[in-house]
Amino acid sequence: MSEPLPLVVYDALEDQVVALERDGYVFFPHMLSKEEIRTLRGSMGRLEADAAQYDRHTDPDEHGFMNKSINNVFNRDPVFLPYLDRPGVIEVTEAVLGEDAHVIGMTAWLTGPGRPEQGIHVDWQPLTLPEDIMADPRVRIPVYITTAHFYLDDIYEALGPTQFIPGSHRAGRTPQHGETMWHEIQPRSIICNAGDVVLFRSEVWHRGTANTSDRVRYLLQVHYARRIITQKFPPYLNRFQFDPKILSQATERQKRLMGDHRPSNYD
Repeated sequence: MSEPLPLVVYDALEDQVVALERDGYVFFPHMLSKEEIRTLRGSMGRLEADAAQYDRHTDPDEHGFMNKSINNVFNRDPVFLPYLDRPGVIEVTEAVLGEDAHVIGMTAWLTGPGRPEQGIHVDWQPLTLPEDIMADPRVRIPVYITTAHFYLDDIYEALGPTQFIPGSHRAGRTPQHGETMWHEIQPRSIICNAGDVVLFRSEVWHRGTANTSDRVRYLLQVHYARRIITQKFPPYLNRFQFDPKILSQATERQKRLMGDHRPSNYD
């Protein structure tokens, strides 16, 4: 059993930003009510996969486990709109990515019993630098992409928690094939409660672990980026269309996060 990831609560925005830059992640406890959790789980369970939008829904009889991954759920059901700019999370996101940051994706992810362990990976490595340069305190790599994990289950080892290697964003590179540690730091499991949120930067080495329980794990992922980084809203070539009924219910901030920006560079 891995050592749990330290989940320290920082109340001040400045301290939350420092934690994200220093450790690679920041923790927010008790962000969702029990009713919100029930509503999200119900909506995620009802969503149907659309191959044209790069969704996945594997058959356990054919693949050995159920994996359901639905993209851009903010455009599927208005119940997801409030999680584009959840108070507490969005302030940290805009502090590190800029007030013109936007959402590049929102994924409902259900993983069933039998899901195997993933390899250690990063979601995106913006640049590669020698580690001695990364260790220089004068070198500060900006945060380009963050992901918020909204946990909709009480997480325990058998349910397949996400594991992080804290501080590994300072490696200056992606993990090599088969690499399981950085600086002898083992991956550490996020053991948290339903309704908790972890926000992390894209360069952190991490993985999903095996679901050896008899339950399905529910997770909502919200991916944010600096405006200069493209949004990931498939299907492409003008086939993705915002649902007008959902747009009519969105706030001005939510519309901006979905792409209603003021003119800027390259516009």
